[in-house]
Amino acid sequence: MKILLWCDDLMSRVRIESAWKAAGATMLKKTDSDAPDLVVMDLGARDALLTIGRLRGDSPGLDILAFGPHVDGEGFKAAKGAGASEVVARSAVVERVLRKLQPASG
Repeated sequence: MKILLWCDDLMSRVRIESAWKAAGATMLKKTDSDAPDLVVMDLGARDALLTIGRLRGDSPGLDILAFGPHVDGEGFKAAKGAGASEVVARSAVVERVLRKLQPASG
């Protein structure tokens, strides 16, 4: 799975990307020409909601997972309204993507 992580916090970015790479993900950069299978957006990133809206408009079928502080109910609601497929707490984002990386059973 090709993942584009949109996160301005370098420490969080390194920790998150390391876990996903270890599980077999290919991490893309914003400048890569490859289309991602999943965009993971930190709601604390600059222009996060505008970017989610733009991505949704450009690629209606794109899986967009937003994450932020668990106490930010308004932010979660705004992210869904902007076009995020799913919104999770910051503490759950690594595990949520790891589940997406697991092959479907059956």
